[in-house]
Amino acid sequence: MDKDYGRLPVIYFGHGNPMNAILENSCTDGWRSIGGSLPRPRAILCVSAHWYITSTRVTSMERPRTIHDFGGFPRELYEVQYPAPGDPVLARRVVELLRPTEAILDDESWGLDHGTWSVLAHVFPDADIPVVQLSVDETQPPSFHYELGGKLAPLRDEGVLVIGSGNLVHNLHAYSWGRRPVEPFEWAVRFETEVRRLLEGHEHGPLVDYESLGPDALLSIPTPDHYLPLLYVIAGCTGDDDITYPVEGVDGGSISMLTVRLG
Repeated sequence: MDKDYGRLPVIYFGHGNPMNAILENSCTDGWRSIGGSLPRPRAILCVSAHWYITSTRVTSMERPRTIHDFGGFPRELYEVQYPAPGDPVLARRVVELLRPTEAILDDESWGLDHGTWSVLAHVFPDADIPVVQLSVDETQPPSFHYELGGKLAPLRDEGVLVIGSGNLVHNLHAYSWGRRPVEPFEWAVRFETEVRRLLEGHEHGPLVDYESLGPDALLSIPTPDHYLPLLYVIAGCTGDDDITYPVEGVDGGSISMLTVRLG
């Protein structure tokens, strides 16, 4: 590779409500600030909570479609397009890095879901940086996802920005629909605080075996889809990476909007 990009950070975004794609608030302000502070990557690899399937797949199309994978929102949101190009060369590189795990090139069934584009619409609003998505295999344990994340670490030195998109705390059953503002639930605050402590101490073992963290973890992660992208991100960092939280806060009492930047 001719250009020296230096070592890029890795970032886990709490994406929350799809409406954030078209809203102006403290979260979206924070996402825009991240874009302004980053060296321009040559490409982006995103692990989104919303491509949660029974295999490991990598988007490999030249022009990934914008997927509106939600229901019941205003027409304006369905009209949003994020026409970033794909990167088949990067997709093949990801397949190579993940071996012996079989990663399947997907050139038609998926695209960019809202876990990816609702954030990138603010981070890189021009949609001119190639984007590839990596699926989350729902049949595999957390240790599998952490291991895959570690295999992706070389991309940081190849000009690829590796990001995860989910929510550290994501309990929709406890969410206070239509009653805002609402104070965060105590269990959500305790769990987020414990995760920060473990991240800052570079104690990844308990984060992988998150169920061992007790009742607060089980309430915060009733299903693993929104949590697992964090493991891909932290597996690619080192003890030398500074940890910052460009976006903080809890929406509806039970959805953490925490963004974690490492490096």
